[in-house]
Amino acid sequence: MAKRYNWVEVFFMFISPMLLETSPGPFSHSEYIFEPKVDGHRLIFSQQSGDIRLYTRHNNVCTQQYPELLLPFDDDIILDGEVACTDPDTGLNDFEGVMSRFSTRQHSKVLQLTKTLPATFAIFDILRYKGRDLRKLPLIERKTILHGLNLPSSSFGVVPHIEGAGEALYVQIEAMGMEGVVGKRKDSQYVSRRSRDWQKVINWSYANVFITGYKKAKFGWLAAVSDLSGKLRPAGIIEHGPNQKHKQAFRGVCKQLVTGEDKNHVYLEPRIQARVKMRNWTKSGLLRTPVFEQFIV
Repeated sequence: MAKRYNWVEVFFMFISPMLLETSPGPFSHSEYIFEPKVDGHRLIFSQQSGDIRLYTRHNNVCTQQYPELLLPFDDDIILDGEVACTDPDTGLNDFEGVMSRFSTRQHSKVLQLTKTLPATFAIFDILRYKGRDLRKLPLIERKTILHGLNLPSSSFGVVPHIEGAGEALYVQIEAMGMEGVVGKRKDSQYVSRRSRDWQKVINWSYANVFITGYKKAKFGWLAAVSDLSGKLRPAGIIEHGPNQKHKQAFRGVCKQLVTGEDKNHVYLEPRIQARVKMRNWTKSGLLRTPVFEQFIV
């Protein structure tokens, strides 16, 4: 027989997460705490009446993908954090690894991946505990409660934080090649929307690319880079960054460079160069989330 929940349990099974604004650069402030940004995907861990469910930020259930995280705390609880995997060669978060875990549905493959690509739940907030809604407490009080928890196993960890010294932390994060830093107001309440009280500073990488075409429907410029032999190879699609002036300038030049087209794309001679910022290079040599910065003349 399927388990029944009363309306209170259903209401608190999933809480829509608080989202980050983007800071223009590293900063320090005595009213903020600062944490390393974990490079994984958002996870809401919800334990109600002994039942554990895992949710993405969009309220998609992903309980079956992470069996190593289905271990109970001492009481009902709702936690916010990131599920992440570690690259054994670099010791850094492996975003492609966690995406592989997330996309795997077959039970036997999931069990195999728990051994070859184990997931960790990096917890940075506690929203409900022992029947009490904690979201209106100041963040620093929620952190105290969070750090007092007994964690079920080594697959769980609490994200460390420091007070005030955001720029110093960013220097360390940058040197280690990690994703970035998150700054949060100490007195911030937890709200289920994007808020300036939580800000991210991304440790961007940069690259120069050739624009070799564009998408016909939704905006996107095809990007390519030179390989070791000097030949161009595809490197992804630029979908963010250019303003209307950039797009207008591109349209004025690209008409003279068309070499062909197919159902979805128009292809160009590789004459237009651009500088992009990105999260990192993927293992297959693509730009991860490239953002246009400027044309290179």
